[in-house]
Amino acid sequence: MATAAEAEAMRRAVALAARGLGHTSPNPVVGCVILDADGRTAGEGWHQGAGGPHAEIHALRAAGERARGGTAVVTLEPCNHTGRTGPCAQALLDAGIARVVYAVADPNDQAAGGAATLAAAGADVESGLLADQAAAGNEAWLASTRLGRPFVLWKYAATLDGRSAAADGTSRWITSAESRADVHRLRAEADAVVVGSGTLRADDPHLAVRGPGGARQPLRVVLDSKGTIAPGARVLDGAAPTLVAVAEDAPAVPPGAEAVRLPRAAAGPGLDIPALLEELYARGVRSVLLEGGPTLAGAFLAARAVDKVVGYLAPVLLGAGTHALADAGITTITQALRLELTDVTRLGPDLRVTAVPAVPAVPAVPAVPVVPVVPEES
Repeated sequence: MATAAEAEAMRRAVALAARGLGHTSPNPVVGCVILDADGRTAGEGWHQGAGGPHAEIHALRAAGERARGGTAVVTLEPCNHTGRTGPCAQALLDAGIARVVYAVADPNDQAAGGAATLAAAGADVESGLLADQAAAGNEAWLASTRLGRPFVLWKYAATLDGRSAAADGTSRWITSAESRADVHRLRAEADAVVVGSGTLRADDPHLAVRGPGGARQPLRVVLDSKGTIAPGARVLDGAAPTLVAVAEDAPAVPPGAEAVRLPRAAAGPGLDIPALLEELYARGVRSVLLEGGPTLAGAFLAARAVDKVVGYLAPVLLGAGTHALADAGITTITQALRLELTDVTRLGPDLRVTAVPAVPAVPAVPAVPVVPVVPEES
């Protein structure tokens, strides 16, 4: 049974893990707090970037000798494999950690098994502490690991009557400066930002992150099936990497853009969404911010490739103009994609509404007791 000190340490570890958002892909965000033998904080750390030390290593270095006989509180099961870094489970044992409390089991087959290794070596291991909070902070990586494709967050801005642009095509600015600043936070946390050629022609978006320094720029992805992107488009300015996805039979794209050829959609216009996500996943993309217009959003929804929705609703009425969502393959109310609200927050005059599919594509992983592994006698 976790102690009050361990629960407080896990809350701190969850907050530490969040500092890695946007920097660790294709690895997860992880936070770790080391408690000494008396239950006092001895060290803490978080995973700061792929290829660098994991959260446990940073925390152990900070704790030093105070780690011996102490407890490691970690948001994710310590890894059990050697990649660009060594296994954290062994590092904890080498440091003399006596107890490990972690929130969420590692769903990655290559890295899982750390808990069993720790238990087999005699460490006291407990799982599931504040699992919901830790999983929420790591939702993109957990979902992408289980689905084998990037986690997709669809973001849109609209009036209260569901319009994303006026009848003459103007859309700047429907929402407030506060909402637009929040979108840059979403971009900074995503591995890739995706738009379609229609949005590119209408708005010429930049798609790079603006705001506080230090943010990693996401991959800017443009779906342009005909390969007609204008050479002077702002996404080609070099401020962030850009990938243009074109159809297999499209002409070459303008210089300055990396291109990938994808099959066309089996039904309707545009490119095959599963093929796009497969390509992005192969490039290390684990989270996608979908900022495209209504047609592209409809294509993603029709492919059942939207895992979360964030809508910025402005207290504005237009009565005519472009709808926020186009055809998503839904023809009757029984096919409607039902969502579950998870958050409603006021940003300036606007409301930010966050929702997820009521029937999630990725089931929650229940915490399971750790059964010690007894090595076979040689």
